[in-house]
Amino acid sequence: MHRVNAEPESAAPPTGTALRRLAVPVGVLGSVIAAFAYVGTVDPNEPGHYPTCPLLQLTGVFCPGCGGLRSAHAFIHGDLTTALGANALAVVGYGLFAVVWTLWAARAARGRRLRIELGPAQLYGIGVLIAVFTLVRNLPFGAWLHP
Repeated sequence: MHRVNAEPESAAPPTGTALRRLAVPVGVLGSVIAAFAYVGTVDPNEPGHYPTCPLLQLTGVFCPGCGGLRSAHAFIHGDLTTALGANALAVVGYGLFAVVWTLWAARAARGRRLRIELGPAQLYGIGVLIAVFTLVRNLPFGAWLHP
């Protein structure tokens, strides 16, 4: 005997299933929100709250992450200019995270996986971008990128 499914294929999955699919994206978002809330509350501009960058402390060279906590603190307080001045690359990262997380959550809710497949050219491009950012912020004409 042939059985016919009463629900069309386009019907939404049961609520429990959709919530289960969103558990990991929501958990990740919750962790990021908690981290931003902490950095927003505990000011990295006041000495003694966070360790200093070991590369900066030992060599005087700004790494690509230097100023990231100050950037996050300013960003969470709505001061985009200060956030960009502390670490412009980090601010771009916040935006990329928001876009990728939104795509991930939307696809997870539909029961689909988000696959981001970066080829060698894209990975090298990202590496070059980070290297150029680091190099420029450590040269005299790149002082505007200092945290």
